[in-house]
Amino acid sequence: MKSAKGIENLAFVPSSPDILRRLSASPSEIEISAFSSDPQKENSQPQELQKPQEPQKSPEPSLPSAPPNVSEEQLRSLSLSEFEEGPCGWRNFHPQCLQRFNTPRGFLLCYCLLAVTQDTCVTASNSTSCTSSTSSLSNYLYVFILGQLLLGAGGTPLYTLGTAFLDDSVPTHKSSLYIGTGYAMSILGPAIGYVLGGQLLTMYIDVAVEESTDVTEDDPRWLGAWWIGFLLSWIFAWSLIIPFSCFPKHLPGTAEIQAGKTSQAHQSNGNADAKFGKTIKDFPAALKNLMKNAVFMCLVLSTSSEALITTGFATFLPKFIENQFGLTSSFAATLGGAVLIPGAALGQILGGFLVSKFKMTCKNAMKFALFTSGVAFTLSFVFIYANCENEPFAGVSESYNGTGELGSLIAPCNANCNCLRSYYYPVCGGGVQYFSPCFAGCSNTVSHRKPKVYYNCSCIERKTEITSTAETLGFEAKAGKCETHCANLPIFLCIFFIIIIFTFMASTPITVSILRCVNHRQRSLALGIQFMFLRLLGTIPGPIIFGFTIDSTCILWDINDCGIKGACWIYDNIKMAHMLVAISVTCKVITIFFNGFAILLYRPPPPATDVSFHNENSVVTNVLAEQDLNKVVKEG
Repeated sequence: MKSAKGIENLAFVPSSPDILRRLSASPSEIEISAFSSDPQKENSQPQELQKPQEPQKSPEPSLPSAPPNVSEEQLRSLSLSEFEEGPCGWRNFHPQCLQRFNTPRGFLLCYCLLAVTQDTCVTASNSTSCTSSTSSLSNYLYVFILGQLLLGAGGTPLYTLGTAFLDDSVPTHKSSLYIGTGYAMSILGPAIGYVLGGQLLTMYIDVAVEESTDVTEDDPRWLGAWWIGFLLSWIFAWSLIIPFSCFPKHLPGTAEIQAGKTSQAHQSNGNADAKFGKTIKDFPAALKNLMKNAVFMCLVLSTSSEALITTGFATFLPKFIENQFGLTSSFAATLGGAVLIPGAALGQILGGFLVSKFKMTCKNAMKFALFTSGVAFTLSFVFIYANCENEPFAGVSESYNGTGELGSLIAPCNANCNCLRSYYYPVCGGGVQYFSPCFAGCSNTVSHRKPKVYYNCSCIERKTEITSTAETLGFEAKAGKCETHCANLPIFLCIFFIIIIFTFMASTPITVSILRCVNHRQRSLALGIQFMFLRLLGTIPGPIIFGFTIDSTCILWDINDCGIKGACWIYDNIKMAHMLVAISVTCKVITIFFNGFAILLYRPPPPATDVSFHNENSVVTNVLAEQDLNKVVKEG
């Protein structure tokens, strides 16, 4: 298969930079033998290569210029055949106005825009009413599962092929900054999802119904128009196909940039054949090589453990804040988004910037990730101290004015009300929370006030005389949960914000380390394997484990008319906090263990090694200088 026609499998990329890297060495460090199918060229090249010349100095160390003993035609031939650099456009149509975007920054812009549309599609959520198990709506579950499968299949290549493309197009010391910026923009998607989803949930799910429905937003049975967000994301994502399709296989200057890079791949018993990885037949062997790379697998397991924590908290942090500090679900979701999104984005950018600023090698980047994970681990114990006791709840933690029994919502004051356990609409009266106005024994309400107020409540101790007219300003209960007296919320949000920053500061260095520790031709495949393990061991079980753990702290379940247990209404706050600390500490220990083990196992390329590279009709052999090799070893 000719390189001019591309590669059959995008997970395999030929290691052409190594050829140009050898060509960029000085005549005193390099020994070149060229074999050609043309006898005349074979006789003429040795005389040309024997002329000693002074090496040219490059204005930037990471971008060495071509050696004088190699003609521009040879270098251009190698560049075009291996990298296929080209203009921005489609086939023979290359508008001049698009060429200014044919740069790594132009590709990064499109990368960021597409990344924004990816966690946007999944953040809009809403509570659902109880439905019968025989309802036909249950069949639509498979439609949502299929949609999530398509989202995963369409979104993953952006973070595998796109990340490798960025790494190819920029110098080594700038790669982490570009990758960090791209990953940070992917976190902006959930922020937009929180804002957009919050606004869409204020609209009824059936937009044609509008004001004619009797269910209001304060009612737990309210269903918002969550589906509009998916349509908007779909339109925006498809509109980015046009700019993405105009980029060439390699951006201009890629060959020159790759010539200045030095391999930092972990030295294992992998296949070093230059032609290896160009066809789909090599996939099993390539997969085996990566699985045998102990450093790579340790980094993958480390990121999977971190993903379990981050996805778990991204899903249940609003619920934790809501129950710990007695806030409404909407305000808790707003606070959760205000902490998670900026902290994660800032951590991604800072991690990429610091790796780029100090030009960290593969091993140093892993050490930096280990340090940031250690800081986040230490701060994880904030959950033990930044929590709040449960507020009094009638029938659960507080009796009905000395009557009734704990664990039962029914008491003499509401025994004749025939209240439904399946209708949860909390009200607060006299500093005590009640399951619903009915369980509080309220018989009258003022519906036009926001929030609704109730009076003539038989279960609430009367502290003032309340008249029977609806115009009175006095009331015994109001809709919503009781305000908490806990003052730990600001402390919790500040420390948790710092935890998020340090957690995500390790993300970009680990990604860069994965790109460096594997063979150049297998970077995209390595990222694909990483994302597979990330899903199987992190993002999929994360919310499940967090949800199961949080449910184990429930002290009041929803029981519908059929007697089936549904959602949890009240949790044991202290137990919940301790359980989340246990999960966080366990996952952080796993992360630190595999990260540290990867540092111990990593071996940079050994010195004084002759490496041969094959490129169709030419063979280039390079013997590196001892001083340059020693420099590489010290940096590793």
